[in-house]
Amino acid sequence: MNDLMSAGLLILRIALGGTFFAHGAQKLFGWFGGRGISGHAGFLESLGVRPARLFAAVSGLGEFFGGLGVLSGFLMPLPAAAIIGAMSVAIIKVHWPHGFFNHDGGLEFPLVLAVLAFVIGLVGPGRYSLDQALGVRLPEPLTLIVALGLTALFVTYAVTRPAPRKQP
Repeated sequence: MNDLMSAGLLILRIALGGTFFAHGAQKLFGWFGGRGISGHAGFLESLGVRPARLFAAVSGLGEFFGGLGVLSGFLMPLPAAAIIGAMSVAIIKVHWPHGFFNHDGGLEFPLVLAVLAFVIGLVGPGRYSLDQALGVRLPEPLTLIVALGLTALFVTYAVTRPAPRKQP
């Protein structure tokens, strides 16, 4: 991979990874004006995602460490799969009913973020990354396929669990 391509990947990783690191920090710790884990769990509860606190922690950790992994270019494509999982749940539970366009609350923006994560997971982090510096080479594309398969199972579980029955 040449220097220009690696520089482009670095810029993309900084933008995407930094965004998800901050977004996950909002959910986990209440940083950057976020509501923290309790606020995020309340939001997930309102969407029918249960157990809400568990999935709040999972989504916050996925975004936080997924963002950190993409930002640093470490253990690609695993952090990319974490971001894709978080965006998949957001698309299905929040944005799908609003159509495509972002101005109507649609899935346009989270879809683009998921696709960017997929591309980084597919092509790797580039020359300017921790993977390169440490000599980490995960088997490709097998790692991406397995990570996305496990992510799909987890997303399916998260979005299809029925609400618990209320006791009379």
